[in-house]
Amino acid sequence: MEKLNLAEELRGNAYPGRGIVIGRTPDGKKAVTAYFIMGRSVNSRNRIFVEDGEGIRTQAFDPSKLEDPSLIIYAPVRVLGNKTIVTNGDQTDTIYEGMDKQLTFEQSLRSREFEPDAPNYTPRISGIMHIGGGVYNFAMSILKSDGGDPASCQRFTFAYENPKAGEGRFIHTYMHDGNPLPSFSGEPKRVEIGGDIDEFTKLLWDSLNEENKVSLFVRYIDIETGSAETRIVNKNH
Repeated sequence: MEKLNLAEELRGNAYPGRGIVIGRTPDGKKAVTAYFIMGRSVNSRNRIFVEDGEGIRTQAFDPSKLEDPSLIIYAPVRVLGNKTIVTNGDQTDTIYEGMDKQLTFEQSLRSREFEPDAPNYTPRISGIMHIGGGVYNFAMSILKSDGGDPASCQRFTFAYENPKAGEGRFIHTYMHDGNPLPSFSGEPKRVEIGGDIDEFTKLLWDSLNEENKVSLFVRYIDIETGSAETRIVNKNH
């Protein structure tokens, strides 16, 4: 698979929706993840990321404008021991609770499917990073309707053991803007990962569509020590 320039990939897509990037710095020492949200409606755009313990959650920027919180207010990032969970919905909690009961990432998601937001049936995208004893693996999942048919759910999991330095994988909810929005297809895209958290955060934020971008989270985790650095950027502030 060709390695893509992440900035170009984002600039060329006005509406990838919500996206997860997971990878490794060029020196191999840090695990990297990023999660961004975009919005077309007032309700979707009325959000910010805030820190919540070791993770983050979304909240309404202007509570008076909040309409339906069900699909937009959730914890995208939670940490369970040496595992970091990143998702685009409340399945973060499903994975956290399942893995806390010794279920696998994949088993935890068996009880979930795509979002009930007809006609888009937004895919649920999820990532899990496992870092312990200097070893780093990650996996990604997408639960999507079969060509927009709400009766059929497709489940894909992609696992990456000892991921290569300087690269990662990128999965997002929509192929591009449209009505209905077309679900992501194929395996997560192979992309370049930067070594500096501030430079990488700026590259991602500057490359997202100015009108549609809402919030961005980036975390670099030291693979030996587990210590983490986090950046959050909100359009509303």
